[in-house]
Amino acid sequence: MTNFDEQMKKRVAENNSVIRGYLPEVEGFQCTLLDAVDYSMLVGGKKLRPLLMQQTFVMFGGTSNAIRPFMAAIEMIHTHSLIHDDLPALDNDEYRRGKKTTHAVYGEAMAILAGDALLNLAYETAVKAFAEAPGDPNVPRALEILTRKTGSYGMLGGQSVDVEYAGKSLTDEQLSFIYGLKTGALIEASMMIGAVLAGASDEETEQIEQAARCVGMAFQIQDDILDVTGQEEELGKPINSDEKNRKTTWVTVHGLDAAREEVERYSKEAVRLLGGLPYENEFLDELILHLINRTM
Repeated sequence: MTNFDEQMKKRVAENNSVIRGYLPEVEGFQCTLLDAVDYSMLVGGKKLRPLLMQQTFVMFGGTSNAIRPFMAAIEMIHTHSLIHDDLPALDNDEYRRGKKTTHAVYGEAMAILAGDALLNLAYETAVKAFAEAPGDPNVPRALEILTRKTGSYGMLGGQSVDVEYAGKSLTDEQLSFIYGLKTGALIEASMMIGAVLAGASDEETEQIEQAARCVGMAFQIQDDILDVTGQEEELGKPINSDEKNRKTTWVTVHGLDAAREEVERYSKEAVRLLGGLPYENEFLDELILHLINRTM
């Protein structure tokens, strides 16, 4: 195990502990809903978006506990999106992270409600940052980023276009729009919130947003590549799902070689933008390269 792997394992465990602390108790007549929420949140995964948020926060010298509810909130929003992506009306997938998807375990109706509950719980959780850092002007700035990047002009907007254009030919501009919102917006939110809560300037936050946008594009194109070349056992979900769902991807438009070149191009630009800031976090640099060049 490399030093990076050891650090990764430690930080993932720490962040999982933070996230668990904001999950509701499974009790009351709505206990099935809450059990579905817990199942979806704890089924596995590296919780990469909270990790990106926390490590950007560290890079800018952040110390406030206000970061903790935002870390949990971004993972709740991400998990909500996965539950709904997997539904029969969208991708109709039965496995995620090597486990049965929420609708496969709890039924379609309860999965829809669990996704809705997580989206609402995310905002309930994020506002707890006001109590963690009373009077901190960066908390409302971070909350504004969270709501903007996850709504109709962010993640949900990208998902809607992705669904609407299934089975249709797409231009590079249309593909970039979908990728930038559906995948990139949450990565942008994660890193921007980490920067803002640590006191980054507007100019620095804008540079983080640009770097995160490159990370998001590279991450999604690499996901396209893995959908064609990956192994189902390693990915923990079905391969060739894009073809099954008639999705146009960077690979279907440009081919594998060109897609790999785009991943490399966006990767280098992300590293260049981060390197232009007067701060350093070697683990964050390694994490971004790991995400972009992952094989699972």
